[in-house]
Amino acid sequence: MAELNTDVRFLRGVGEQRAKLLAKLGVHNLRDLLEYFPRAYEDRSVTVPIAQAPFDQSVCIRATVSAPPLLSRVRRGMELVKLRAFDDTGSVDITFFNQNYVKNALHQGETYVFYGKIGGIPMRRTMSNPDYELERRAGAKTGRIMPRYRLCHGLSNTHMMGYVRECLNMTGTKVPDPLPKPVREKYALADIDFAYENIHFPADFPTLEAARHRLAFQEFFLLACALGAMRNSHHGGGIPVPHPDIEQFYASLSFEPTDAQRRAIDEALGDMALSCPMNRLVQGDVGSGKTLVAAACAWAAGQAGLQAAFMAPTEILAEQHMDTLTGFLSPFGMRVDKLTGSMTAKEKREVKARLSSGETALVVGTHALLTADVEFSRPALVITDEQHRFGVSQRGALSAKGESAHTLVMSATPIPRTLALMIYGDLDVSIIDELPPGRQKVDTFAVNESYRERLYGFMAKLVREGRQVFVVCPMVEENDELDYELKSAGEHAKELAARFPSLRVECVHGRMKSADKNAVMAAVVRGEVDILVSTTVIEVGVDVPNAALMVVENAERFGLSQLHQLRGRVGRGTHKSWCILVSDSRTEEARARLGAMCRTNNGFRISEEDLRLRGPGDFFGSRQHGLPDMHIAGLGGGMDVLKTAQTAAQELLHDDPELKKPEHSALSERVRALFAAKNDMLN
Repeated sequence: MAELNTDVRFLRGVGEQRAKLLAKLGVHNLRDLLEYFPRAYEDRSVTVPIAQAPFDQSVCIRATVSAPPLLSRVRRGMELVKLRAFDDTGSVDITFFNQNYVKNALHQGETYVFYGKIGGIPMRRTMSNPDYELERRAGAKTGRIMPRYRLCHGLSNTHMMGYVRECLNMTGTKVPDPLPKPVREKYALADIDFAYENIHFPADFPTLEAARHRLAFQEFFLLACALGAMRNSHHGGGIPVPHPDIEQFYASLSFEPTDAQRRAIDEALGDMALSCPMNRLVQGDVGSGKTLVAAACAWAAGQAGLQAAFMAPTEILAEQHMDTLTGFLSPFGMRVDKLTGSMTAKEKREVKARLSSGETALVVGTHALLTADVEFSRPALVITDEQHRFGVSQRGALSAKGESAHTLVMSATPIPRTLALMIYGDLDVSIIDELPPGRQKVDTFAVNESYRERLYGFMAKLVREGRQVFVVCPMVEENDELDYELKSAGEHAKELAARFPSLRVECVHGRMKSADKNAVMAAVVRGEVDILVSTTVIEVGVDVPNAALMVVENAERFGLSQLHQLRGRVGRGTHKSWCILVSDSRTEEARARLGAMCRTNNGFRISEEDLRLRGPGDFFGSRQHGLPDMHIAGLGGGMDVLKTAQTAAQELLHDDPELKKPEHSALSERVRALFAAKNDMLN
């Protein structure tokens, strides 16, 4: 039996080249392979008669080849192999594209099981590029539930199935079960060996569901134990910040804070007055006024002669926060400085000198704040904007510059409280659940391609009125498997530039150099761009009050919370604003998602609907939050599984806070592995 940390090159057929391809998928050892779960499943366990096969659905048919297959060359680079097959109910014309070997692989008079999508018309059914195997040898590609894996160029689904099968045979019953037996018994969970076998090669769908439920529970349970252990381990003194007379701060404002803002400020200042470090998440919808909470906390630190740092994800956002925070703090004689990568060496030296001397009360910056030569005089508070854009490790790196500094995290991604406590681990949560008076409601409409001309007319009308337009196209990954054409930002920008030759059309996307992106976004902020076409890089809070229309192409490709974030880029000024969601998708899920967007502008209601439709797994993952990836929870873990796993973890940690009991050794090992995998990002 092989150990789980054995390199995948130990498997037959995995040489250096295949190992590199597997590494691209995050598969390095046998455990990675065991937990590289299928993205979907195809039911090939049942065959149907040809005459009863439904159209536009993939099915298995059992049919006999009626004549030798014919090979024809349509044009250069295109060869077709055609044949007809029949059963007792009818016949089907089968075509293979650029697979000339099929001519000699399929034989007249032999019966095969074909798996593919039925097309054509009732009197002449067709099938293109089906999988097939001899009826007497069926079982590898048909007659079973077939797992489908995410792949990369050079790795086929057959390769992955073979590697996983060999891995399961090699590891056998030697996989340590991280769930203690009492937990498995109390919550009626399958054993780990059963779960791994049947998540990859299920005997039937009830068995698959049992395996999926067990593994989703396990992922949530491990994360809950890791975060709970982290909370139990936190200790040490912070820098108490005396609770100031906050009414002085409020009196300097030109507006009246909302009750929700006041509540969040009181909660944060109460934390800062204690001797243990504050770890608080301020969560509020787009435009709810989270920056005021940050300003109040920085003001409180400044009143005590202490310093604060504010980290934003982009230079443009740092610039905008710099202006806003300076407006809040300068009346009190507090100096606000900026530190970003694009500043000159001289400018950086001057800011760093003022920081180390204590002259600067608040520094606003990007990742430049993380460099080793940035030193504070009396650091007391670290504020990060859009936490999920940094990851836990970078928040920790900034906090480490001040011993036991207070931490305030701001997020404009509304997440239900239960999930927020899970994602943000040890952070207390403040929720700003009301918008300031006068905040614009963005009217939202879902339309299909038949509205394209009217949409273009509306865009031109708004630009003539002096407004700006955002157009967002989906981010398409290199190996996305799509059955329809998506609009790409670059190509769509060219189309719009040709359609509106007198307008200023620009494009921005994640593959551009940072300096080029910043230049385009700066031009947008200055009003020098009429239509900005982008990928979701526009999602994070750039403030363009003149933008009045957000158009989202292929809107069904985005999650609800992401659509809500994109919608929040408009309606930030005094102008009436709209969001148009363009989609030709007719799936029930797409209709439900886009319908929810049209019904409400409340981000928390949106997030609840998102959870209902997709489950909590999509809210986790290193790309968004710096937490471990959810391998299976996004596919099979609903809120009920999350809550049950949290309860189970709390019960176990209450009995064994440090997971030191012998019967918890496998669990403790997996929890330590979570920390190690993220380079202690969870600590």
